[in-house]
Amino acid sequence: MAAVFLITLYEYSPLFYITVISLCFVVTAAMVLGWFGFDVPVILRSSDETESVVLAPEKRMVQVTNPFALEMGSSGVASVTEGVSLLPCCLEPCVLSCYWGCGVHALQGALQTHQHGPSKLATPHLFQEALHFQYHHCQSFHINGEDREEHYTKMPADMGITDFGLLPRERYPVVAVLTLAESEARDTYNIVASVTVVHVPDDKYSLSARILFQYLLTAQGNMYELKPLFMSAESKGLSEATDSDRSTEAPPETQKREPGKDEKEKMPGMEDEEEDWSEGKGKDCVVCQNAPVNRVLLPCRHACVCDGCVHRFQHCPICRAFVLESFALFQQPHMEEVEEE
Repeated sequence: MAAVFLITLYEYSPLFYITVISLCFVVTAAMVLGWFGFDVPVILRSSDETESVVLAPEKRMVQVTNPFALEMGSSGVASVTEGVSLLPCCLEPCVLSCYWGCGVHALQGALQTHQHGPSKLATPHLFQEALHFQYHHCQSFHINGEDREEHYTKMPADMGITDFGLLPRERYPVVAVLTLAESEARDTYNIVASVTVVHVPDDKYSLSARILFQYLLTAQGNMYELKPLFMSAESKGLSEATDSDRSTEAPPETQKREPGKDEKEKMPGMEDEEEDWSEGKGKDCVVCQNAPVNRVLLPCRHACVCDGCVHRFQHCPICRAFVLESFALFQQPHMEEVEEE
């Protein structure tokens, strides 16, 4: 019946010719556009074309030990007049130097001096000289290796400073610098200083106290900015670890591990999850739901896919940002070769 209908349509209707010609034109145009790289509907693409995805290069990572960690304290109300509480955690005895009202250009010049100057900012005295003493007040604390106490820093009341002016500002409220106290430790660790820019609310700008920037300075004159990794909210075992484990994106790539991560209080029911992440098992990949998450996508820094699925996408499954590079959270152990007797 269908054949008879087509023959009848072919003999008596000119619409048959118009339909065939139009269909051939559409298919040919789609093939030509797809050949030259234009976006065409997926249904018109061949299976070979859909599978040919450009692999994102893997970022070279160098794992180093970060002896410094600094967080906002939980005690008291932070303000310029009342001060702010900071919680340092160091693997070695350190010196915490808090510079109130540090000049923005002075800090930038000091960081450039560390990168390009002959001397590296490994001690509080060298850091003060690099700042050219362009700050209102400096307060120092000696931190022991196992010290987990909050330290309260405050400007003297007789200075009469209640704010740092309107935006844009020429001074940072607080710049906290952690340096190693012993020369032997400075020879042991590759990271010699940690610079943290802290915002403290005042009468002119009431934004709550928070950490704005964090930098790590190395003995070779390199500077790396610490940035958080974005994890699934369900995997708190990993989230707690990676809130303190921050990665840098300046070459050569380094993965910083801050101290005190294993000493944090565990939430009820989270022991198994934290144990899984410490063993490199973690939550399931958002794509295959079968393998553990082990890849961080750059530049969006979403950790959401496994080693097998990372090569199947050019866009992040979470935010759809274009993936330029990726790196592994955990180095998978190589299979041991069986010795033949």
